Amino acid sequence: MKNYSKLFLFYMLGLNFVTAQIFTETELTINQHIEGTLLTPIDTESTPLIIFIGGSGPTDRDGNQSFMKNDMLKKLAVNLSNNGISTFRYDKRIVKQIRTKTIDKNISFDDFVTDAKSVIDYFAPNYKTIVIAGHSQGSLVGLLALDQNVSGFISLAGAGKTIDQILIEQISKTAPMFLNESKRVIADLKAGKTTNDYPVALSSIFNLEVQAFMANWMQYDPAEEMRKQSIRSLIINGDKDLQVGIPEAELLYSAATKGELVVVEKMNHILVKIEGDDLENMKSYNESEIELAAEVTDSILAFVISLN
Repeated sequence: MKNYSKLFLFYMLGLNFVTAQIFTETELTINQHIEGTLLTPIDTESTPLIIFIGGSGPTDRDGNQSFMKNDMLKKLAVNLSNNGISTFRYDKRIVKQIRTKTIDKNISFDDFVTDAKSVIDYFAPNYKTIVIAGHSQGSLVGLLALDQNVSGFISLAGAGKTIDQILIEQISKTAPMFLNESKRVIADLKAGKTTNDYPVALSSIFNLEVQAFMANWMQYDPAEEMRKQSIRSLIINGDKDLQVGIPEAELLYSAATKGELVVVEKMNHILVKIEGDDLENMKSYNESEIELAAEVTDSILAFVISLN
């Protein structure tokens, strides 16, 4: 299922990555919730635009959180904008709320979809080709936000199963003693109920403040949402991803009407290559100096060019 033919074409055509910055950087405010960074290649009249959507948690425009800095989205945006593609990446609304100490405890998963749609609407009048690239949770957000203004969709380490299925699988592996209780709580949430009776050890997942958000998230099946789309899609996953395995990517690929699957050897969840064990893998989440796997930029460039 690996698709590397277009990557080979890139090298045959002599397209090499540049290292000098050849783009302009503009800070934009889309609305009261969304602020981000637009990179625009210099001396290019009309370019495609890739809009990046970050993963779960309070993820900023660069792909970072308070205690996790790897600059994944920033590095990918720079790579692509240095090669003739405009990019926009933005802070999730929760990031701004944390900074301004105005946290909305009623924030929903649908709010993230609304934000993504607002970004698309903002840029649609000025770009003929818009591509949505969602990482991890952002993959599902991006799928739900797709409309007639979007020419292509990219899933970067995006899940193919519903979040409740993923939680049950993860708990069965890491905390099997709480599995039956977790199944009961998840069943309540899917039925639209809240509960105070949950394993305290799993409060980060099940505490009352996040239950409504989780219940909202559980409504959406990534594979089913992909099946609804006729848009061209590129699914990228690494075989050293500890969070989203290859079977997840294959689920999305099998559901896509016009899909391509690229599996990158030795690549983990934050799109860098790992030569060693799981400890090295986890340490990389907080090491911003590591370069991204070149195959990611290569395959995205080939995909975007093929849309024109």
